[in-house]
Order: sequence, then structure tokens, then C-alpha cells
Amino acid sequence: MVTFGPIYSAFAAAYFLSYLYRTANAVISPDLTRDLALNPASLGLLTGAYLLGFGLMQIPAGMLLDRFGPRRVEPVLLAVAAIGAIAFGLADSLPGLVAARALIGVGVCVCLMAPLKAIAMWYPPERQPSLAGWMMVAGGFGALAATAPLEAALHIATWRTIFIALGAVTLLVAIGIAWRVPDIHRPLHPPGLASQWRGVREIFVNRRFWWIAPLAAVGMGSFMAIQGLWAVPWMIDVDGMTRSEAADRLLVLGSVIMAGYLTLGMFSSRLGSRGIAPRHLFASGFTAHTVALAAILTAIPGSYAWWSLYGLGAAVNVLAFTVLSAGFAKELVARANTALNLLMFTSSFVAQWGIGVIAEMARTRWRLDNAAGLRVAFAVVLALDALTLAWFAYGWRRHGAIKRSVAVA
Repeated sequence: MVTFGPIYSAFAAAYFLSYLYRTANAVISPDLTRDLALNPASLGLLTGAYLLGFGLMQIPAGMLLDRFGPRRVEPVLLAVAAIGAIAFGLADSLPGLVAARALIGVGVCVCLMAPLKAIAMWYPPERQPSLAGWMMVAGGFGALAATAPLEAALHIATWRTIFIALGAVTLLVAIGIAWRVPDIHRPLHPPGLASQWRGVREIFVNRRFWWIAPLAAVGMGSFMAIQGLWAVPWMIDVDGMTRSEAADRLLVLGSVIMAGYLTLGMFSSRLGSRGIAPRHLFASGFTAHTVALAAILTAIPGSYAWWSLYGLGAAVNVLAFTVLSAGFAKELVARANTALNLLMFTSSFVAQWGIGVIAEMARTRWRLDNAAGLRVAFAVVLALDALTLAWFAYGWRRHGAIKRSVAVA
């Protein structure tokens, strides 16, 4: 068994950067709006380009991970992310910024999937939820860095300078992974492309996949859209905060998410031994997440608490991969996880852009202000969260038992 500690820092640094890139636009959105004269729909498209590039790469990336392993795949993709970050800092038009942000998304598309693949290959099932939770801690730190620390950095450097510096750091992390992470065991005669695509098809026709995917895609996808962009406009336009106050609120949100990840890392395996399986935690988390969004939308007193619960509930998202991969052979794990990630990030792109489109429509067609437009958009998100949660509950008895699929290379 591979010792996870020595290579954790390499994987963790990459996932830290992935989360930082994902959520940075929430804090720099006022600067982007001012410098480029963006309307809400354009801002949503620009920020969502990361999610689109990320999502479209998931199936190819899963095939690459299953065939070549994390050590050979992730450093190459991180080099692409570095190029995208530098290009984002240098671009001076909306199309250039959209293309650069999409390139960042492409480059960081396996920053969670690569360590999850390694965990599935190297460790027994009872240890995997905790190890995945510890990996999510690194992402939590990235989310924290994209709040008050990033807002403070904007007082001494422009967002362009920050992204160019992040590009250089990303290159260093790519080198670190190539150096620290060992290869996974690969078969002497790796499967061909046609065989790999048959494995992808098996995943997309699997009923267990479609039991888990709607809640994971809509719940986590919409959360990423809101945390990564629309939380700050909501706090400014609806709650009347300054950008600094909104960044502080995001810091609290990120801290709570971090606590959730730490809890998963420390106690998931112990809870599993007592009959509380990952699917129980996954369902409970997104139930709390949905209730909290309803409270935020209806302005129930206790905003800090509701935003914190909203983030804490979403912290269970990593368990979707644990619940899913338990039903597939190890040779299919990366493709199963990236198929689910594809839906998560596609949903997040649609939510990130769609919230902006609704807000812009409210302003131009319905003669409402930005605050009212955001309320309408958040109400749509809440309705979808509730529907997918009900679907997961409906399939609980049928799909709760693990029926591991036969490997298709």
C-alpha cells in the first residue's frame, strides 16, 4: 500500500489552486464589471467558461487517468492551466478572457479526480471516504484563499498581476506532482480506445449512476455557481453589504466548508463502521443545504448561520464519488467519477450563466432591479434542488444496496 502522506502535499497543492481559480471571480467580479463594462449575463458567461472547459474535459480525462494514471496526466494538464492563467492576466477583451478562463478549467479538470483515482487504486474501501475528505480540505483552503485574502491582495496588486503569478505557481505544482507521485500499476496490454468507450457507455446506462447524478449535479453544480460568483452580488445587491463585508462572509462560508471536510476526513470511516454509510451523509448534507437556501431566499433572520449551513451541507459532495464508485469495478472508477463530474460542472456552468441571464432579463424586460432578478434566479435553483433531492429519496431502497458492475476495460 502506498503511503499517502508524502504525496498528499503534491495533490493538495493542485486542488488548492483548482478551487482558488474556480471561486476567485466572486471577489474580483466588481473589478471585472468595471474594467470591461460587463452586464450580469456577460459576467456569468465569463466566469462560467471555467466550468464549461472543466466539464467538457471530464470524459477524455477519465479515460486518460484510467489508462496512464495521475502522475502522467495531471502535470500536463496543469501546464495548460498555467498558460490559461497567464493569458487571463494579459487578455484585454471579453472573448480573450472567456477563452483563457476556459483554458484554466481544462487544465485543472483532474485536480480532484486524479487523487480519487489514486485512492481507489491504493486503499481499501473503508479508508476511501476519509482520504477523500482530507483531499477536500485542500480545496477548502483554496476557497478560503479566494475570499478575504484575495480581497486584501487586490489592495496591493491588480487582478491581472495576481493571475499571472498564479500561472507561475501552477507550473511549479505540475513539476511537484511529476516528481512526488508514483505511477499506478498498469496492465501490460492496455485497452484500446473502443474498449474504453464501451466502459463509458456502461456508466451512462447504469441506473445507479442516474440515481446519484441528478442531486450531485444540481446540488453541487448550483452551489459552485453561487459560491464562485453570485454570492457576492447577492450579498451586495440584496443584503446591502460592501465588497469587503461580502468577502468576510465568504471567508466564514469557506471556513465552515473546511470544517465539514475535516469532519469527513476524521470521522467518515468511523461512522461507516457504525452503520452510517456515505449515502446517509450525502443525503443528510444536501437536505440541510436545500433548507438553508430556502431560508436565504426568504430572508429568515440569521443570515450568517444560513449561509454557513448552505456551505456545510454541500461539503458532502465528495461522498457522491464514493457512493458511485462503490458500484463500479476499479478499472472503471476514474471514468465513473469523471462522468459524474461532467454533469456537476455542466450544471454549474448552466447555473452560473443562467442566473446572470435571469437577472439581466429581470432588469431589461421585467423592469425589476438586480436584487429582484437574483431572487427569481435563486428561486429556480431552490426548486431544482428540491426536485433532485426528492428523486434521490425515491430511489433509496432500489439503489442503496451496492451492486458492483463487471469491469469493462
